[in-house]
Amino acid sequence: MEKQVLVDMDGVLADVYTQFINWEYNDSGIKLNIEDLYGKIEADAFPSCDKHVRSVGFFRTVPLISDSVEGLKYLNDKYKVLIVSSATEFPDSLVEKEKWLNEHFPFISWRQMIFCGSKESIQGDVMIDDHPKNLQTFSGQKILFTQPHNVYVQEESYHRVFGWKDILEIL
Repeated sequence: MEKQVLVDMDGVLADVYTQFINWEYNDSGIKLNIEDLYGKIEADAFPSCDKHVRSVGFFRTVPLISDSVEGLKYLNDKYKVLIVSSATEFPDSLVEKEKWLNEHFPFISWRQMIFCGSKESIQGDVMIDDHPKNLQTFSGQKILFTQPHNVYVQEESYHRVFGWKDILEIL
């Protein structure tokens, strides 16, 4: 039976840290240094976080994570891939995330997109996510995609990766 691989969007496919840094700079003129954000959740790292995630265009214009298109295409050709994204909290993110996925990952069909509030009830064999809270309740293989907020997380049940090339080495 084909493995089902659950792939998070923000922080795994979409480079939300670059987006936050750019929007924060455009908003305040302050250029944040990524190393200063280590260990801080987004809401603490970015003064205007809530404003930005609720702004039209934030999720629609987020840049890609390096190698994510090629990496996801590889996984999609080999496994049953589902994109699982917490999207229902922010009013505009549902439509923006769908359009973003359609633009950058045209090989992913609408049937492979799961937009939810909590990922607790989503089942699969492998979950790739940058937020440990989403991996905690998952029963399959847990892959933690490194982002500034999780650099200090040390959990033996997670396989830490530093980019898409690492993912392709283990899957």
